[in-house]
Amino acid sequence: MMKSIRDCYTLSNGLMIPCMGFGTYNAKGGDNLEINRTAIAAGYRYFDTASLYETERVLGQAIAESGIPREEFFIVSKLWHDERGYREAKEAFERSLSRLQTDYLDLYLIHWPRGAEGDTDWKEKDLDTWRALEELYQAGRIKGLGLSNFLPHHVENILKNAEIKPLVDQLELHPGYTQEAAVRYCEENGIRVQAWSPLGRSAMLENPILKAYAEKYGRSVAQICLRFLLQKGIIPIVKSSAMERMKENQDIFSFEISREDMSFINNMPQNTWLGEHPDFAIPKKKSNFEQ
Repeated sequence: MMKSIRDCYTLSNGLMIPCMGFGTYNAKGGDNLEINRTAIAAGYRYFDTASLYETERVLGQAIAESGIPREEFFIVSKLWHDERGYREAKEAFERSLSRLQTDYLDLYLIHWPRGAEGDTDWKEKDLDTWRALEELYQAGRIKGLGLSNFLPHHVENILKNAEIKPLVDQLELHPGYTQEAAVRYCEENGIRVQAWSPLGRSAMLENPILKAYAEKYGRSVAQICLRFLLQKGIIPIVKSSAMERMKENQDIFSFEISREDMSFINNMPQNTWLGEHPDFAIPKKKSNFEQ
């Protein structure tokens, strides 16, 4: 049982990964540099970023300024769908390292399995990309490799053709959208699941069912959502801009949701999907992509 955000799961290759990460989506400059500094001061060491987010540079700056040794951090980044391909992935990786001011990543993920709906050669592109990640892994430049927003049929393409299997898959997961089939598939194949938007981009904070459980356990709705994922063995990637909320999100280790209540939450109506499907709704990359 995890007892703090510093406690770790062991991935299938032996890599230790903290049980909670801090997300940097939509935090790319100005006060957001201060947000990363605050997160470090609050005790977070697992940071999740991506080329799409345009936050690698400010995260790298905050880590460098902290004076904390690089090896104490667990840094994850991702390449976007238009950076897929063998050569493209290698180049994207070098850009990420430069922005992050580091010479290795703890995890490097393919962010999205395919491009637009007409991307008919997505399977080949994913495999070419995966081959590049495997070579980075074998060269010791990444400690682990994985996926994000890959559903079972996307993951199957990798598993059937890869030399090294994915260590993690990062999915939209929260009460009201638990993606049971995808989570079960990953677990059956030794892939650790991570949850982005564990609060449903705050939509779940006003949910009356979760409010009732928050009152029952004397916790916030956010803490109920995060504890729910933790008890399922899923790694939540949390976000906040205030020290108070950052600390609150960490305070989920001193209580336990009962088995009956876990079942009830797990079977809540599935109605809070954010509407971005990996096969049909491709998020657009900002035109001012930070090089």
